[in-house]
Amino acid sequence: EVQLQASGGGLVQAGGSLTLACAVSGLTADDHIIGWFRQVPGKEREGVSCISTGENSSFSADSVKGRFTVSSDNAKTTVFLQMNSLKPEDTGDYYCGAGSLGGLCVDPYMDYWGKGTLVTVSS
Repeated sequence: EVQLQASGGGLVQAGGSLTLACAVSGLTADDHIIGWFRQVPGKEREGVSCISTGENSSFSADSVKGRFTVSSDNAKTTVFLQMNSLKPEDTGDYYCGAGSLGGLCVDPYMDYWGKGTLVTVSS
């Protein structure tokens, strides 16, 4: 059974940092693309950052480049999202998702989802 467990959300002031963690079981970042997606009320879930260690590739949305870093642990079973220089517009529910290799960091390409963790950035 595939499971994804996201953690690390919270309330932070603008300019601050948070690290999210996605613990996965039943698959690894070597055989899947795993990433972080953000959703705010009234909008579709958007890809923030994804990693595929099996393809030696990562992706980050333009809005977070230079501020967010996606990485995995050596076992490839936990994917982190280091978020620095946070802005109020980074606020949202952050979900981790996993999809097949070769897919894109977008919602329809993900086959598995964890529950969201809320990130709130105050101004």
